[in-house]
Amino acid sequence: MAIITISRQMGTGAHQIATDVAKRLKYPLIDDGKIIELAGAYGLSKEEIQWVDEKPPVAINDQDRRYAALLSGIELLLLECCRHGNVVIYGRGAQDLLTGLDNLLRLRFVAPFDIRVETFAEREWLDPDLAKTLIRKSDHQRSGFISYYFERDWNDPLGYDLVFNTCSLTPGSIVESIVAAARDPRLAPADADSLRLLEDKILCKKIETELLRSGSVEYLHFRAVVEKGNVTFSGHVHDEAERQSALSITKGVNGVLRVIDHLQVVEYRRYRSEK
Repeated sequence: MAIITISRQMGTGAHQIATDVAKRLKYPLIDDGKIIELAGAYGLSKEEIQWVDEKPPVAINDQDRRYAALLSGIELLLLECCRHGNVVIYGRGAQDLLTGLDNLLRLRFVAPFDIRVETFAEREWLDPDLAKTLIRKSDHQRSGFISYYFERDWNDPLGYDLVFNTCSLTPGSIVESIVAAARDPRLAPADADSLRLLEDKILCKKIETELLRSGSVEYLHFRAVVEKGNVTFSGHVHDEAERQSALSITKGVNGVLRVIDHLQVVEYRRYRSEK
């Protein structure tokens, strides 16, 4: 029950390789199109996905909460797609979102900048200068996304199990290598611990999504840890009403068995207070 995650630089031809790998292994491919197809069930629209997808927030303002809520919804979608294993997740920081699972195969696709520009310009019928601008922007956004949300260097090779330079290898040989790796005996069973960890991640993301979508909980200074349906809150809230609201929302999430409250109420003055 391998879960294959794909991190890629724009212009590496990674999507076609991912498509071919999914066909060879008979795994579903969770890419842009599939995410948009499933989005409605998670309260997401195509426009909202395009707004937040693989991008760090652009400012510290009131929009950040909505931004985080939408991103959390996308992550919940991805996590639930992994429930039964045997799936290819394309982008979205899945290699970091799924950290800790033993049946994870994390792939990375790279190529020299000039080659990526040439490939992308030819594929999309673009002026090379425009292709350069778009690729630089994509690299910056994706790197910032991983750095901001997962506190990791996007280019760190230790974040992946296999790194492919698509300029040096043919797509066919890369596909064969990935198929062989996916059939490695280490990835075959999804043991009970990995399945339980995934369920904990899903429940934690459900809670996070509901809290972010609520209008009564700021959810900036506390965190939830989930283990076997038990939720432990730590950190602080701004008043007793926010604390009670957070507990009430969490208890209403399907799958929550018990809420352990270690939240502290800490009064504060808003950065932009009224004079």
